[in-house]
Formats: sequence, structure tokens, C-alpha cells
Amino acid sequence: MAKVTTHFNDVDELAGQKIGTSDWQEIDQDRINTFAEATGDFQWIHVDPEKAATDMAGGSTIAHGYLTLSLLPMLMQQILKIDGVGHGINYGSNKVRFTNQVPTGSRVRAHQTLKTVKPRADGGKQLTYEVEIEIDGQDRPALVAETLGLIYPGEGYTLSKD
Repeated sequence: MAKVTTHFNDVDELAGQKIGTSDWQEIDQDRINTFAEATGDFQWIHVDPEKAATDMAGGSTIAHGYLTLSLLPMLMQQILKIDGVGHGINYGSNKVRFTNQVPTGSRVRAHQTLKTVKPRADGGKQLTYEVEIEIDGQDRPALVAETLGLIYPGEGYTLSKD
């Protein structure tokens, strides 16, 4: 994976472009169980491998849709690095669709496009992304989303973990 690096002042130049693809992340049962603990969602299709082996079409538990969605910040930071950012915040989503189940033991990765960059009156910029979460070996993605982020200028902070 080659991370794209830009600066707050230049991020507008990337609008309308496919930025790149993240590394693969394995979705194991421990990750699913931890997410269930954090959210209180203990539906058996996620946390009961024995029942899933006999009662699920694929024979295994599946990740929560919102677990897949929660991976977006981590995966997106692997794709795009923006220097000169004082702080950034998630602003929401225009659309989120869970288009395929993620079986336990699968690997997923993100494909990210920066659709638009809009200046804000408060000095920040609103970024609109299109993100697709691919499942290794599957034709249909796990998730397709249009997400929004706000970034504000400043020094000493980079919007990405290196």
C-alpha cells in the first residue's frame, strides 16, 4: 500500500480522484466478541460459533455491520495522510449500505475516493469520501458508504497515524 500524502492547503487538488486502497485487516472472532462487548449487541449470528456452524448459510459467525463501519477511520488513515491539520472530526454519513456479510476469518480492506472538498466559513474544509469495504475473495463489497469529515488547519498534527 502506498499512502497518498498532501497538505491541508493542497487537499482540494485531490477532489474527484480515487485515492487508494488500505491494507487487509482480518476479522476474527475475538474482534467480533470485543465489539459485541462494547456495543451490547450479542446476537448469536455474531457471537455463537457453534450455533452458526449449523444454522448460518456459510457455517460461521459474521461481523456486525457496524463493526465493519467502525473500521473506516483506521482504514482510511492508511490511505490518505493530510499534513498541516490542527484537528479533524467525523461529520457524518450521507449514505451507508451493508451490501454483504463478513464471515469470521475474512479479510477486508477499504477503497477510498475523495469526492469533494468544500471550504467552510470557519476556516475548515468539508471532505466527502466514497468508501467501499472489499472482502477478500468476494465479488460484492461488505459496505459502501459516503462519509463526511471536517478538517481545520494547524501545525504539529497530521491527520493519519504513521
